[in-house]
Amino acid sequence: MKRQDLCLLALSLCTPLLAAYPAAADTVSDAKAFVEKVTKPNPPWDGPTTGPRAVKGKTIVYVSADQRNGGARGVGEGVTEAAQKVGWTVRVLDGQGTVSGRSSALNQAIASKPDAIVLGAIDATEQASAVEEAAKQGIVVLGWHSFATPGPSSKLPIFTNITTDPLQVAKAAASYAVADSDGKVGAVIFTDSVYEIAIAKSNAMADVIKACSTCKLLEVIDTPLSDVATRMPQLTTSLLQRYGKNMTYALSINDLTFDFMAPSLASAGIPGNGYPRNISAGDGSEVAFQRIRQGEYQVGTVAEPLRLHGWQIIDEANRAFNKEKPSGYVAPAHLFLPSNIKSDGGPKNTYDPENGYTDSYLKIWSAGS
Repeated sequence: MKRQDLCLLALSLCTPLLAAYPAAADTVSDAKAFVEKVTKPNPPWDGPTTGPRAVKGKTIVYVSADQRNGGARGVGEGVTEAAQKVGWTVRVLDGQGTVSGRSSALNQAIASKPDAIVLGAIDATEQASAVEEAAKQGIVVLGWHSFATPGPSSKLPIFTNITTDPLQVAKAAASYAVADSDGKVGAVIFTDSVYEIAIAKSNAMADVIKACSTCKLLEVIDTPLSDVATRMPQLTTSLLQRYGKNMTYALSINDLTFDFMAPSLASAGIPGNGYPRNISAGDGSEVAFQRIRQGEYQVGTVAEPLRLHGWQIIDEANRAFNKEKPSGYVAPAHLFLPSNIKSDGGPKNTYDPENGYTDSYLKIWSAGS
């Protein structure tokens, strides 16, 4: 074979490899850049600084999907705290993690004829008839994690839905797995098809993993959050038997999954800082922060600013009472790892941005625009 022919043959054989490896390298470098961005301390407050003066004497009912869920419970605590600052009354009802429980709590809320009802991690589509009935009676309805996007609903009479961008949250969680593994992920993803926002997150996490040519998406598992206490122990054992050391990362739409995964990992002899590494795309529970701090069966959480969201809910409700538009504010996604757990409220085992948001809201409510 001539030298020229050999060169051409070598080039034809190597070109696919040359094309593939830079693409994988680019995916990993992009993931690392994104992780660096979402782990930085929060910048100064970039939310609303103008709005209507707080009206007096309003009553809010906060209906929690499940008070065992640290996210839903934490937002309710923020709502109660902020409402006290403007002299409003807040009542909290617990949906107890079931469809019937959520329906009962919402019907009870409507019957009490409040000025506003907040859906605390309740899927709006699931409770569409109750939402429509509340609006028919002149009750303002607001959501927290009630559908997959922040802002008003295009389908139901919901003034606004408060959440960080779930696609950015999911991207942050999955990008860390890609970055931390240098593109060698073997991932299992946990979701809950009861919730629109959960499906949006799990789909987005899967897309990030699949975009990495050297990563493997082993399985997407649909398991109800309401049943994780009973399902996760055996499910974890089954996954370890099925995938063994190939399962290097577990991604979930909620920290609650890992509350009940950790004991089974320990029983299997896996150390707290071993594999699979667990990363949550929300909500940032106190227990999750403790696990990350101690290096015990969770390495990251893209936590929601629960207290801030509670304060934002009161501000958005006040805008609704004053016949104004929603503020449009969306808090940025923020990934907590052992390396940054001491900033932005992490020492308190919660995500509470150190950006002066309470002062800004209090100024709006006391003085108005």
